[in-house]
Amino acid sequence: CSLSVTDINLNSPNKGLLSDAMTDVPVDSAASARTSVPEGLTLAEEEELRSELAKVEEEIGTLRQVLAAKERHCGELKRKLGLTPLDGLKQNLSKSWHDVQVSNAYVKTSEKLGEWNDKVTQSDFYKKTQETLSQAGQKTSAALSNVGSVISRKLGDMSSYSIRHSISMPAMRNSATFKSFEDRVGTIKSRVVGSRENSTDGLHSPSGAGDKPPQDNAPF
Repeated sequence: CSLSVTDINLNSPNKGLLSDAMTDVPVDSAASARTSVPEGLTLAEEEELRSELAKVEEEIGTLRQVLAAKERHCGELKRKLGLTPLDGLKQNLSKSWHDVQVSNAYVKTSEKLGEWNDKVTQSDFYKKTQETLSQAGQKTSAALSNVGSVISRKLGDMSSYSIRHSISMPAMRNSATFKSFEDRVGTIKSRVVGSRENSTDGLHSPSGAGDKPPQDNAPF
């Protein structure tokens, strides 16, 4: 039946029955969740694809459970063998590096770098730079060698001078000139010492009433 505007009374006590009745209508969840069929697929093809998707997801779940069980078993075996997590990490890194080395990208990159290296080493700029560095190294080595020779010669001169000086001192002391100089110094020294002694004696023995004994005052 159809409803008109006059059949709806807002003041009627049964005004909420219509909405309650509508909410009690069952809704097909599968129909509501089902999206529209993609273009180019029939309903049968869609059902087949959905069935295959469900099987694949179920297989993935099963494989995850099997993988977790295998990992637990692997951990128990490593624990019994005394292998630490660090050993496993080293093994994984070694395997990963090996995989990288045998990969096509690494091989191609190595070949490319080898080609660039050959081009650089065979270029004129590289050869000139290498020659310049070689000449600079030779000049530096020669300069250091000269400095070392000068220092060695100076040290040799100093050591020979000290040896000659130590050898010549006794001979100089035995020479007539040195002995004459020593005699003169000794004569001057004796004169100075004698004059000092004479002046000291004169001060300690004055002339006058000092030689007379003191008189005693007689008591009254």
